[in-house]
Amino acid sequence: MDQTAPEILLQVNNVEVIYDHVILVLKGVSLDLPKGRIVALLGANGAGKTTTLKAISNLLHAERGEVTKGAISYRGERVDCLSPNALVKRGVIQVMEGRHCFGHLTIEENLLTGAYTRGDGGRAVKRDLEMVYDYFPRLRERRDSQAGYTSGGEQQMCAIGRALMARPSTILLDEPSMGLAPQLVEEIFEIVSQLNQKEYVSFLLAEQNTNIALRYAHYGYILENGRVVMEGSAETLSSNEDVKEFYLGLSAAGRKSYRDVKHYKRRKRWLA
Repeated sequence: MDQTAPEILLQVNNVEVIYDHVILVLKGVSLDLPKGRIVALLGANGAGKTTTLKAISNLLHAERGEVTKGAISYRGERVDCLSPNALVKRGVIQVMEGRHCFGHLTIEENLLTGAYTRGDGGRAVKRDLEMVYDYFPRLRERRDSQAGYTSGGEQQMCAIGRALMARPSTILLDEPSMGLAPQLVEEIFEIVSQLNQKEYVSFLLAEQNTNIALRYAHYGYILENGRVVMEGSAETLSSNEDVKEFYLGLSAAGRKSYRDVKHYKRRKRWLA
């Protein structure tokens, strides 16, 4: 056994998810999140990325979904029967797709709501608030602004900052690039990388933008129709010809047009 291998923080083992007792969405998904790593969950819209994150964070019941097979473990203990609140107290928190800030609260009030599960006193909370502002200087500038009147990028930063206020060891980050300008996407992923390196936060991020996700992640899983169809290091996936063609829009001959790529389902070798 390799003694230098990092601890597996989060383990999803052969999980099946059904909605409304009849709609099979995840079909035996398995993945690992090692401690101190950024792992990307990749795939097109509807592939099952968000459902996987909600299965982990126990948010399926609100949408009439449930895990019907498999197991989810965190630090070696089953957590798929815990409440979302109990999971947050164990150090796992999800940043939902679409940001979901409290629009009527200020940026700072939003951030402080992230500390509600903590019991380590106001001084520690204030210290972490300053830490969030150091990583997100824009939030410091807008701290007294109502979140609903800030930009999409600022709201995404606020949502990540609010998660950080819970002092998590693991963040489940759902579609952080959605609806944002490329420059802002780059800025947010750069901050995620810094949080991973400096604050030792592990990330499992669901992302359609395969290109940027593989530039910052250590490892990736590609989902298609509720199944993991490919996995590997970010470097391996980035250099794979199938991934280049079907997810990055590139091939050995250069960038592919939609007309060239649209037949990919018939040609995907890994689904044979």
